Amino acid sequence: VRLVISGGGKVQPGGSLTLSCAASKYFHSAYYRGWFRQVPGLEREGVAAIGSDGDATYADSVKGRFTISQDNAKTTLYLQMNNLKPEDTAMYYCVAWPRDMASMSGFLFRNEGRLWGSWGQGTQVTVSS
Repeated sequence: VRLVISGGGKVQPGGSLTLSCAASKYFHSAYYRGWFRQVPGLEREGVAAIGSDGDATYADSVKGRFTISQDNAKTTLYLQMNNLKPEDTAMYYCVAWPRDMASMSGFLFRNEGRLWGSWGQGTQVTVSS
């Protein structure tokens, strides 16, 4: 499956951006999808994930500011980012994985099942004045 990300860019602190991740196929209920980010020299960090039923999990650092969602066709994943901070600056990636391989929290925060992930190419988000 191909995952194509769009929507990155540069924004001032306090601003908003929406990332999109278009998939080449429909993701049925057997998959979770999510967002990660990575700063050079640091490990990839789990940001948020969602199931086909809309149940979502967020990293503490983005709760209340970021919202993950998907379209009804289950082909496009979104990350609405509000009140952006300089520490949100990173390369952002979308990912999909079989839910049998890892829970949302396990995949995002405990490095479980990541070998089973299908990753997008990444998009840069820069928060700076």
